[in-house]
Amino acid sequence: MLRLRYCALTAAALVAACSQPAPPQATRPSQPSYDIVAQIRAAGEREKSAIEVAPLRDPGVKGLEQSAQADERAGKYDDADAKLVQALKLAPEAPELIQDRAEIAVRKQDFPAAEKLAKQSFEMGPKSGSLCARNQQTIYEMRMQAGDQNGAMAARTELGKCHIAGPNRF
Repeated sequence: MLRLRYCALTAAALVAACSQPAPPQATRPSQPSYDIVAQIRAAGEREKSAIEVAPLRDPGVKGLEQSAQADERAGKYDDADAKLVQALKLAPEAPELIQDRAEIAVRKQDFPAAEKLAKQSFEMGPKSGSLCARNQQTIYEMRMQAGDQNGAMAARTELGKCHIAGPNRF
């Protein structure tokens, strides 16, 4: 009798253990079918504002920036980000470097960090020109990745505001 009870309890425990749902697994957003960073940079290239802010760069910062670009091309995204962090220590008020970090975060598929950095760059930087366009395109792409159509459309509207036409010259 005791043996029968033990077998019944063991069977019940096994059934209960097998019927529990698997713990949820962390999901990463699926990789889009296009290069997000290429879209971001293309938005900057397309922007032909009459007003463009281009600060003079310290040679040390410029060297770190170029080295970060080489690391990015080689797929060494952590190294590229580390070099941009170093450059920001030398030039903490450089919104271009912050946007570069946002683009590296996109490459690493760290979309929340990418959006946060793009917003920080936008707040610090000019509200027109190619950097503005890159900021807003990054925010647009990150909102699309998050499935936030309203946020994406708001960023698209802001992107249009990055262009300031120059005076007509006759």
